[in-house]
Amino acid sequence: MPDVGEGLTEAEILKWYVQPGDTVTDGQVVCEVETAKAAVELPSPFDGTVHELCFPEGTTVDVGQVIISVNVGGAAPAAEAPAARAEAPAQAAPVQATVEAPEEEAEPTGRQPVLVGYGVAATSTKRRARKTTLDAPVSVPEQLNGHAPAAARPLAKPPVRKLAKDLGVDLATVTPTGPDGIITREDVHAAAAPAPAVEAPAPVTVPAPAAEAPAPVAAGAVPAGARETRIPIKGVRKATAAAMVGSAFTAPHVTEFVTFDITRTMKLVEELKSDKDMAGLRVNPLLLIAKAVLVAVKRNPEINAAWDEANQEIVLKHYVNLGIAAATPRGLIVPNIKDAHAQTLPELSRSLSELVATARDGKTTPAAMQGGTFTITNVGVFGVDTGTPILNPGESAILAVGAIKLQPWVHKGKVKPRQVTTLALSFDHRLVDGELGSKFLADVAAILEQPKRLITWS
Repeated sequence: MPDVGEGLTEAEILKWYVQPGDTVTDGQVVCEVETAKAAVELPSPFDGTVHELCFPEGTTVDVGQVIISVNVGGAAPAAEAPAARAEAPAQAAPVQATVEAPEEEAEPTGRQPVLVGYGVAATSTKRRARKTTLDAPVSVPEQLNGHAPAAARPLAKPPVRKLAKDLGVDLATVTPTGPDGIITREDVHAAAAPAPAVEAPAPVTVPAPAAEAPAPVAAGAVPAGARETRIPIKGVRKATAAAMVGSAFTAPHVTEFVTFDITRTMKLVEELKSDKDMAGLRVNPLLLIAKAVLVAVKRNPEINAAWDEANQEIVLKHYVNLGIAAATPRGLIVPNIKDAHAQTLPELSRSLSELVATARDGKTTPAAMQGGTFTITNVGVFGVDTGTPILNPGESAILAVGAIKLQPWVHKGKVKPRQVTTLALSFDHRLVDGELGSKFLADVAAILEQPKRLITWS
């Protein structure tokens, strides 16, 4: 299991596309996995025959563990204990020998260009020379065979060790319940909080029969008489929850609101739909709101920053990676348009269309969700007037766009029906003060009230 993102520790196997005995080629997609950031496809780095699928669909696997063995040398792969392979720490070198290659091996870290569904690069078949002897039998550490001495280091996977460290739990005092005496997450939680936790969600490391991500259960699928349905917290939803809790309790949030007349922008949207330069492109209010945000960032560059707690620095970004919050079956994700500040209106329209289509298909890559500097969330599509959005970690501001409604409005001294909306700007008060936040929000509203300012202020 490669690290298909930055610093990910585990991924869930959603679907296998091959079975033992199937012939695979270098670059052929063999499975789809869901990380904490996205669902991605993993290709095979070898030509050969599938010998074994080491984990069933629905299993959460730590990065570094062997998930499939491919026979590429013609000889039968060496035997090994399945339980030991499934639970061995990612660092155990003997486990890596389960994939046979006479002279080559795949990169275990998942950084070769064939990963994450991008296809095979021209030089993808060139791999580094094997550092271990392939004829050596696949050995199983003594601890995994139940022969560990009494004073041996407690057995636990790296993520479990990190959890224990974060909770201040000494693994030597934890009673293991996992196979072969391995300490599980639940063991650590039980040691940290001995009280019964009957309401806790099912452990994410236990194989689940369903390969799909958690989703609301249809009414017809609920057993008769059922009063509750429990859904494991994992994947994108788990990562989103952790990020939002961390953001809410780290950055002091302030939210400001502005309600204004957006009628002229709505008229401009209709005009642009018939413009020859926008032919074939998707033109909607979000496109012009995004452009207004980019112009306002240019006028108020300090809003596009990040707070570096470790170095006690404010990092000003001289580029805008514009994030667009997207609701998907796997949960809320925020892919971003790289260097959106440098794009023309037609280019921005193409980027928005590609972003939305990719997110809808569930094909957004981890790279597309990294490095955002400012985010827009459009709650208006659900008929909501506005909200108080929580910042994405590493960003200083996020703009919520409310529903655009026909309302009575004073226009040129008379009450008339006008298109009206409300924007809400949440910002990190450590680096954005009330003046800067107010100026930025006022600029966005002013541009959308008088969209000709897109030309004069750009």
